[in-house]
Amino acid sequence: MRSDGISRAGFLALAGAAGGAAATGALLGAGPAAATERGATPASDAGRPTAGARRGGGLTHRGVCYEVGEEAVDAGWTPARMRADIRAIKDDLHASTVSVWGDGIDHLAATSSEAAERGLHVWLQPRLADRPEREILDHLAEAGRHAERLRRGGAEVHLSVGCEFVLYVPGIVPGDNVLERVENLLNGTYDPRELARRLRSFTARAAAVGRSVFRGALTYGAAADEEVDWSLFDIVSVNYYGHHQRHADYVRELRTFQRWGKPVAIAECGTCTFVGAPDHGGMGWNVVDYGVRPPRIKGGLVRSERTQATYLSEVFGVFESMDLYAAMAFSFVSPGSPHVADPLYDLDMASYSIVKTIRARPDDPTSDWHWKPKESFHTLAQHFERARRVR
Repeated sequence: MRSDGISRAGFLALAGAAGGAAATGALLGAGPAAATERGATPASDAGRPTAGARRGGGLTHRGVCYEVGEEAVDAGWTPARMRADIRAIKDDLHASTVSVWGDGIDHLAATSSEAAERGLHVWLQPRLADRPEREILDHLAEAGRHAERLRRGGAEVHLSVGCEFVLYVPGIVPGDNVLERVENLLNGTYDPRELARRLRSFTARAAAVGRSVFRGALTYGAAADEEVDWSLFDIVSVNYYGHHQRHADYVRELRTFQRWGKPVAIAECGTCTFVGAPDHGGMGWNVVDYGVRPPRIKGGLVRSERTQATYLSEVFGVFESMDLYAAMAFSFVSPGSPHVADPLYDLDMASYSIVKTIRARPDDPTSDWHWKPKESFHTLAQHFERARRVR
């Protein structure tokens, strides 16, 4: 998805902003008792991963997020490119899982089927934004039915009912699109109690739709500070972009997600590709000035693939030490943020992707492109391969 020059990297930052609201008490907690109030089917044990089943064994699933979509014009999805990318994720990155997310049902279905065919564990997350609630839920149901067909065919698949609803679903926060809703969150132009009520209500409706079409493990991609009634789901799943100097501080923060006694998955994690990027968390994208043409990097930043690689190595080490269920790096490729030699225009510095996009003609955003691995790709590949051998 793309809006006014702001790619998904931008939306990560906006999600971080919404999380800030939650941290100050603006997003009221749902609470375990709220599940039955709205008539959603409680999470069952059928197909549910067992919390702590691999105690001492590290992560069960390690992988990467992969964007597809019909409206995500910068995603560059084609069948041939997708098949090559999934092959690289399995054979070169040595991932065991892939999170397939986006807004195009056909692309979601084709990509998740290809991943399953290659033996990857699949997280399927339909992510339709700025549409009426009924349309978003219908989109979820269609994706869920495909996930169920995959599951019945023997694939390992989990269904995520969506991502950060407070931002993506109209009507929870005032605003016609994601950017307007974030502006209202930052300005305090909303009713906190009404926000919490609407968010709880829609999350429960989404969980009920997911249960109605999918019999495997269900989850939801929450912002790290979002209060979610996890009794509705089988897996606690969060988008995590925190940065700490000490291992113990990561553990202290992440341990709060284990209090539900359910498997914990890191649905997204990552950082950008410049010195100091981890300190920006989800705001790393904001180093690009999109108000000029062509867009340029602000602040004289220094490109550093090592910074990105070090951060991912660090947080995956934390996730392994805590025996979390799964972790997926965000993201595989960002065609809308190509790499060029001139640091002023090197938009890849503001990208969370583990490969860099190289365009045939750097000054032509419509020209053909290919990708090359960043240092983070190699770092994760080594980590995933070592972990696979240990298992």
